[in-house]
Amino acid sequence: MIRVCLALLGAIWLATGAVAQDAGGQGFGALARLDAAASGITGTRSSVKIDLALSQGVPYRVFTLEDPARAVLDFREVNWADVVGNALNKTDNVTDVRVGGFRPGWSRMVVDLAGPFALQSADMRVDETTGVAALRVQLTRVDEAEFAARSGLPASPAWDVLPEGEGTGARPARQDGAPLVIVLDPGHGGIDPGAESGAVVEKDLMLSFARQLKEVLLRAGGVEVTLTREDDSFVSLERRVAIAHRAGADVFLSLHADSLGEGTARGATVYSLSADASDAASAALAERHNRADLLAGLDLTGTDDIVADILMDLARMETQPRADMLARALVLGIKEMGMPLNKRPLRGASFSVLKSPDIPSILLELGFISDGRDLDNLADPKWRDQMAVAISDGIKAWLIADAAAAELVRQ
Repeated sequence: MIRVCLALLGAIWLATGAVAQDAGGQGFGALARLDAAASGITGTRSSVKIDLALSQGVPYRVFTLEDPARAVLDFREVNWADVVGNALNKTDNVTDVRVGGFRPGWSRMVVDLAGPFALQSADMRVDETTGVAALRVQLTRVDEAEFAARSGLPASPAWDVLPEGEGTGARPARQDGAPLVIVLDPGHGGIDPGAESGAVVEKDLMLSFARQLKEVLLRAGGVEVTLTREDDSFVSLERRVAIAHRAGADVFLSLHADSLGEGTARGATVYSLSADASDAASAALAERHNRADLLAGLDLTGTDDIVADILMDLARMETQPRADMLARALVLGIKEMGMPLNKRPLRGASFSVLKSPDIPSILLELGFISDGRDLDNLADPKWRDQMAVAISDGIKAWLIADAAAAELVRQ
C-alpha cells in the first residue's frame, strides 16, 4: 500500500402508460405461490393471453415497454420457487419469459414479445371461498406507433426512488478523522441475473464478494460500509445512486464480472465516467423529475435545465478528478497484490451508476466469467478475499492521496 500511496502522491504533484390494481383492495397476505400447471401464456395471430393461477390474491401492476417490446407484471409478492418462466410459454408471439425478485417485497415477470402487442385488459378474480386467485392479462397486436404511445413506466413516482426527503438534504463535508462512508453496489440482482456461465450467475457472485469486501473494509477500520442490496433483489440504477446519497457516501463502488461471447479477455478492469459522456450525462440527469436526489446539498426541483446542467458540471469539476485518482489507486492496489489485471485496466464509460455528480464513483469488473481462469478465481473464496484486501489497500491509499490533493487546493 505504501508504494501505491507514493505513486498516487507523485501523480498529484505532477498534475497539480399502465394498468395498476390492488386486486380488489382486499387484505391479502404478502406472499402468493404460482400454480405452474394451471398457468400459461397462449396466443393467436393477433393476441397474447397470460393466465396465472395464484394461491391467493396480491396487489399487482401490468405495463408494456419498447426496445425491445415486452410486457411487465409486478406483484406484491409471488414466490417463483421451482418455476422456469419460459416453460409457461405456449405461443410464438412470445420469445422469452423471465421471473424473479424485483425489489424488497416485490417480484416481477417479464414477457418478451415477438411484436407490438399493446395491453388490452388485466383482471384478477379471487375465489371468495378458497382465496385462490386467477389473473388474466390480454394484449392485442397494434402498429409500432400505437405500441410506443401506449408503452412506458407507470406514473408511480415513489416506485423506484427513495421516500421524499431521504438523501436530499445538504451533506456536510467530511471532517478529518471521520469514518469514510463507502457504498458497495453488487451488480444486477433479482430478475436481472447479469452474466451467466453454466450454474455461475454474476448477481450471486457479486453479492457474495460485496459481503466479503465489506468485512475486509470494516476490519481495516475507519470506514462505514453500506450495500445497495443485501439479498437477491432487483435494484434500479436510479435507486442505487439514491441509496448512496442517502448514506452520505464518500465513495461509490459498483461490482461486476462481465462475459464476452466473442474474443478473449481476462483480468480486472476499472471504469470511471468518461469525459465525453459527462455533458450527455448532465443533460439526461437534469431531465429527471426528482431532481433533489441528483446533487446532495442542492435542491434542483424547479430549476431549469441550463442551470441544473451548470451546477452539475461544477460539481464534477471537483468530483471527477477524485474518481479518476480512485480508479488509478484501485488498479495499483490490485497490481501490488499480484492479482490479474486486464491489458487495459483503466477505462472510461458512461455507465448510469457512475453519473452522480458529487460522489466519486467507480465500476469495477473483477474479471470475465467467460474466461476459465477468471471464473475459477471468482468462484474461489480465498481468491476473493485477496482481491478484497487489494481493493481495501487501494481505497486507503486513495484516501491519503485525496487528502494531500485537497491540501494543495487549499494552498
